[in-house]
Amino acid sequence: MKNYIAFLTVGFFLISCHQKENALHVVCKLPSDLKEVSGISYAADTQLFWTLEDSGNKNKIYGIDIKGSIVKTVKIENTKNIDWEDITKDIEGNLYIGDFGNNENKRTDLCIYKIEKESLGGQSVIPSSKISFSYPEQKEFPPKKKELFYDVESFFELNGNFYLFTKNRSKNFDGTVFIYKIPNASGKHTAQLIGQFQSCDDYNNCAITSAAISPDQTKVVLLSHSKIWLFQNFTTDIFLSGLTTITALQHYSQKEAICFKDNETLYIADEKVKKNRWEAV
Repeated sequence: MKNYIAFLTVGFFLISCHQKENALHVVCKLPSDLKEVSGISYAADTQLFWTLEDSGNKNKIYGIDIKGSIVKTVKIENTKNIDWEDITKDIEGNLYIGDFGNNENKRTDLCIYKIEKESLGGQSVIPSSKISFSYPEQKEFPPKKKELFYDVESFFELNGNFYLFTKNRSKNFDGTVFIYKIPNASGKHTAQLIGQFQSCDDYNNCAITSAAISPDQTKVVLLSHSKIWLFQNFTTDIFLSGLTTITALQHYSQKEAICFKDNETLYIADEKVKKNRWEAV
């Protein structure tokens, strides 16, 4: 992709990527109050991007318009932002908060919160369900440094199930990404390992930070700080069975969130950092 944003200075930006044009465009600079945005999801009916921040921040989600203004703030009651790492929606427009950040692979309280679409008009909401889960392959908390596979920053919902893509933090990083499946139902669940693939052996450029599925459910994308993986022409939920396209974005920054606006256009959010991270790679 052509590098249209290398000149930008420090900040947190919303960026669009149109597949047919094969180009990146800066859409807006997001509010300075949102320094650690870790996920975005687009609602076509309201034309808002719903976003959240990760660990140590407020238990709130924010509706942002295309100009970067916060239009709506909703407090998520009866929850704590332990490490909210991504936000997604189902086909009906209900939102889901992924509280599954697990940098040190120590957590035993991983969960997803469901927020009903109808409740987003208020200033606060209690999640309608809590989906808790564990990884059957993990036997130690934390495991050995060469087996730190159980952090997640990426997921989406499809046909009544969640699909989670792990962020490998293992010593001697080799790019292994596990794909887990969890039912979209209240209660405690055992995550099902349904596949894995290798991104690359460079952690800075190939650790997965976000995921999304297109509105027509025919395309899946994964994001890193400098690349996008596109899966398409897959059958059922075997995403790796289809065509895989890797796009190098030609610059490096702390990209933590991606979503589809329509079937051809992606939006990427960049996290604010102290130093200029808009570097060519």
